[in-house]
Amino acid sequence: MKRVSFALIAFALGSNISCTDETTVYQDKLQDDIVVENSESELEGSIALDDAGVLDIFEEEELAGKSSKSSDDELAGDHPLTLIARIKSPSSTLGATHVDVQGNYAYVSYNTADDTYLGAIDIVDVRDPNRPRLRSRLTYRNADVNSLVYADGHVYVVGGVDAETSVRATSNSFIAKISVSNARFNIGTIIYGFQQGKVANDVAISGNSVLVSSGSEGSVTMYDRNTLEILDETPFADLRSVSVNEDKIAVLDADQGIVFLDGNLEIEKEIPVGSDFPEAAKRTLDFYAEKMVVAEGEKGAGVYDAGTGNLLQHIPLLDNTLGNQKNKIGIASDNVTNAVAVNDDILLMANGSNGLCLSQEESGSIETFGIIALEGSINYVESKGDYIFAASGLEGLQILKLNRPSESLVERCAELPSYQGSANLNVNGGETLGYRGSKRFNRLNVNGSLLLCGSWTANNNSTINSNGLFEMNGTFVIGRNNKRKNIIVNSGAVFRVEGNLTIYGDLILNDGATIEFIGDGSVVNIFGRVRRSGNTEVKGTFSDIQNKF
Repeated sequence: MKRVSFALIAFALGSNISCTDETTVYQDKLQDDIVVENSESELEGSIALDDAGVLDIFEEEELAGKSSKSSDDELAGDHPLTLIARIKSPSSTLGATHVDVQGNYAYVSYNTADDTYLGAIDIVDVRDPNRPRLRSRLTYRNADVNSLVYADGHVYVVGGVDAETSVRATSNSFIAKISVSNARFNIGTIIYGFQQGKVANDVAISGNSVLVSSGSEGSVTMYDRNTLEILDETPFADLRSVSVNEDKIAVLDADQGIVFLDGNLEIEKEIPVGSDFPEAAKRTLDFYAEKMVVAEGEKGAGVYDAGTGNLLQHIPLLDNTLGNQKNKIGIASDNVTNAVAVNDDILLMANGSNGLCLSQEESGSIETFGIIALEGSINYVESKGDYIFAASGLEGLQILKLNRPSESLVERCAELPSYQGSANLNVNGGETLGYRGSKRFNRLNVNGSLLLCGSWTANNNSTINSNGLFEMNGTFVIGRNNKRKNIIVNSGAVFRVEGNLTIYGDLILNDGATIEFIGDGSVVNIFGRVRRSGNTEVKGTFSDIQNKF
């Protein structure tokens, strides 16, 4: 995160306006300030599906060089994640810094790491997770945007302003309240507020107020949500983040550590954090049940008891040299934890160019599992429901699906055993197998009968051989868009689908093959082709996302 000397920020009030059909440019008397892009044809090009599909996870033992298993005896892996899509950065110099997910939309902020002052905000429609859409993009031509939050039809963004050159700014740190209508920015009026500090770096909603933290020589400031009038302000030496959980307010100060505040921004309690916080480095904190999780840079993530203040554990950084070599993205240069996010029993750590680390709670302790095979420098991470949203620097926003099996599905398949076997599942002729769970496979080869209930992925071609039967209930994803793999259904074989089927490759139905969709809500999303030869049958009702049938 850049130390601030931000250039002149835009003020829409009293500005001259020039318009095209879909692009609105707001200008003041000196220079262009804000560009708003709502053209669907222009924005569609920012959706990248080239590497969508099944994601590898470099597990801890593999990264440490302790795994000697070959692909033949490798066990199927937990956490069958998939990459849904990427939202490209608005320019080659802008990196994604923050994301806030509210309802059906993700709001993304961008800034620059160099001396160029440029920022942007995206609104991404994720109502259909198979087809995310970039609905609106706002670009500040002369200011970075460091963080944002959405509430009740407005996006609150924070960043910096050069108070010496701005006619209106009273200090360097700013907050802007921007109206959103039908998932598009409405810039008829933007309200601005200012506070002490070199840069506003984080923002959170607390009831009818909005809280902003500003960095060195800054403060935590409480604004009225409607008018952005300052209600209260408490100075701090070097704030990095602010977090709100119901009526609890916590800030992360580089000098003091975690500080809990009351509704009047008076200090209630402090928890020392024994980590160094380099100047202007992005660090966040998050509530986790009765705990606090802090991004502590080179130390990884610290977990503290919110009541006693005791350090419960440090979750260390994993060495991702092997993962980066396999991804061909070089050796990690900034192996630090920038941000943390919690989703049920999963903890995610945004570790810069060292990647996105996944940990999980086991018997009251959080254990590192591995690093998700994503490109880009992971600056921030948010996770809600079945999805992960990673702000990945110049790679933009990456949308991942956890593919957790639903509870109702688990109940229906409760009599089946959980799968704990090989990553290469082979069902012999005359054999009948059934499993529930959530695993990553290398490949499936079905000669007999197989029922899978839950969420599953496969990295390679999978085949249902002559007279075989493969039934799936839940989610099944195969391949990746830049590494396409096929599902092959041979003569007399039946592929029965109830749920969500995604193929980054082809569905090959050979003579005598049948694919049958059961139930009313099945969805199929095929990125290659449906290749049918001879007599084949397609039965049932289903939603064909890509219209490949």
